[in-house]
Amino acid sequence: MTDEPEVLISVSDGLGLITLNRPKAINALTHAMTLTITDALRAWGADDAVRAVVLTGAGERGLCAGGDIVAIHADAKDGTAGADSPTGRFWRDEYLLNALIGGYPKPYVAIMDGIVMGGGVGLSAHGSHRVVTERSRIGMPEVGIGFVPDVGGTYLLSRAPGELGAHVALTTARMTAGDAIAAGFADHYVPSSALPELLAALRVHGVDEAIASVAQPAPASDLLAQRSWIDACYAADTVEEIVARLRAADAPEATKAADDILAKSPVALKVTLRSLRAARRLDSLEAVLDEEYRVSVAALASHDLVEGIRAQVIDKDRNPRWAPATLTDVTDDLVAAYFAELGERELRATTQETQR
Repeated sequence: MTDEPEVLISVSDGLGLITLNRPKAINALTHAMTLTITDALRAWGADDAVRAVVLTGAGERGLCAGGDIVAIHADAKDGTAGADSPTGRFWRDEYLLNALIGGYPKPYVAIMDGIVMGGGVGLSAHGSHRVVTERSRIGMPEVGIGFVPDVGGTYLLSRAPGELGAHVALTTARMTAGDAIAAGFADHYVPSSALPELLAALRVHGVDEAIASVAQPAPASDLLAQRSWIDACYAADTVEEIVARLRAADAPEATKAADDILAKSPVALKVTLRSLRAARRLDSLEAVLDEEYRVSVAALASHDLVEGIRAQVIDKDRNPRWAPATLTDVTDDLVAAYFAELGERELRATTQETQR
């Protein structure tokens, strides 16, 4: 046990410094951490002594592995959790934080070193200056636990070139630094060995100048190099047709992608594809977050979220028993139910953020 805070907050040399501080859990995000970060950002937004914000993660493994899914499992396993449950309230505050970051009035520098998954993407990839390293592994792995990309992830994925976002979402592929920059999840490549130099430069120079002093050309993106078959296959209207096109494509990577998809939750896959297509038509991060919240709350009461976390994290047998078990068993009505409006419990990120 330790009394050290889970988030370290300080101001130094004009920088508002946020350090996620749960290194043994790869800085997995809790509700309390979300509230601490939100309070700091709101205070700094009006503080002339803070000219920029810098987000980092403690330890060597990564910035943030996502939300605390063990806690989510405990909340969801009885099948009755909703918007007013501990997880529903956590997600509400987390998504509002994502919106705050996306519209933050000052430079927001996210050091996306190491593992950056799920909720970690929400804390970093909506910032104004997103830095990746050779150690970066970035992804939205939600369909592997019976969930759907959230924290504004469908906003980012739907705006990646071509159908790269659909590929990443449905296969849970991890992006390298080059992939993340190509897909619009990051902006700058800085070798991990130069991060101390970057942080020192940020203390004495403007953000753009500091990053330019250590940044290097982005590495090549293997993902971008495969756009021809990715775009052709994932442009299909249904997950079943995507899998069929992947099977027929003349590329071993496409065959692997089909296998990867078929191992995931069938209902989560179909809801995710609909979410991505809907997010592409929405005009703001806040509007996408509003819809993601509806979907997340619905998933919280689903069989597959509980079963996916059980198989991957609790029992670790890696053998989830999805229900429905196949893509063909997932009806249109079941998918549509995930998008039902929540009435008084709507997130309303657009309204809340523009009024602050």
